[in-house]
Amino acid sequence: MIETISSYLGNKAEYFLNHTSSGIPKENLALPNGEFVAKYFDSTNRNNRVVSILPVDQGIEHSAGASFAKNPAYFDPENIVKLAIEGGCNAVASTFGVLANSSRKYAHKIPFIVKINHNELLTYPNKADQILFGTVQQAYDMGAAAIGATIYFGSQESGRQIVEIANCFAQAHELGMATILWCYLRNSAFKSDKDYHVSTDLTGQANHLGVTIQADIIKQKLPENNGGYPALNMGNSSYGKIDKRVYTELTTDHPIDLCRYQVANCYMGKIGLINSGGASGDNDFAEAVTTAVINKRAGGMGLISGRKAFQRPMKEGVQLLNAIQDVYLCNEVTIA
Repeated sequence: MIETISSYLGNKAEYFLNHTSSGIPKENLALPNGEFVAKYFDSTNRNNRVVSILPVDQGIEHSAGASFAKNPAYFDPENIVKLAIEGGCNAVASTFGVLANSSRKYAHKIPFIVKINHNELLTYPNKADQILFGTVQQAYDMGAAAIGATIYFGSQESGRQIVEIANCFAQAHELGMATILWCYLRNSAFKSDKDYHVSTDLTGQANHLGVTIQADIIKQKLPENNGGYPALNMGNSSYGKIDKRVYTELTTDHPIDLCRYQVANCYMGKIGLINSGGASGDNDFAEAVTTAVINKRAGGMGLISGRKAFQRPMKEGVQLLNAIQDVYLCNEVTIA
């Protein structure tokens, strides 16, 4: 298994597989294991039926045309659920409509995660706002094991979204459902010399806000850079609060260290971090395996990979999901 993983990593196999993180050492982390739920959730206020689930995103933040034109079979929502089952996934995450369409057939076969809010893309001009598409009770009634939601931290609408989703998460926990939060950043000011929507200092703080409203799992984009706070504090601007040791002691420019800081902001891993698999492209297998290696070695819990899987024939989509799973099953891919 390690040989196959190394082949996907190519000439960067040594760079990713043998790196050691020292800023936030692995001994300080709560790492995923078979006793994770009992060890880290039994002592919390969560209902004892709440479990941690590895979800698979199905492009629910993109229009149907953009998502399914490449592979029209997935306009049929049943095929989304079938792919998750055939790929050996722990859960399937999608919209109310997709999951409700086949809930009586599949909700008992694979855990359903209902994404309860979305950014609709028909308003002109497009705007970045997450609005509720249904209720927690509706998700519970169709047999869902968990709900998912997105908050656009940094946007003008984030205050309302935080209140809405905090209330939804409280209701879900009362019903014994798990909660997963997409902690994404949205603000035009975050794009300057770099795209700081994927900086580890800003995404790390978004994660910390997410665990504060009691998300059980945090979904975050893999960090690509650092220094969002300093960039936004140039000139006469004053934005947020930061300590320089975040950049000089706790992180380096290595992707695993950048991701480790995201994990640290999830209560040192006591709340699981899953990273996005990214858009589909020419090197999907190599990119997915690389992202999985970074997430696992940083102390994360898993990977969401939707478009890379469903924008190809089902057999290939299953193979890609299995390649990701092999990273987490391979004992030779260790925590850095």
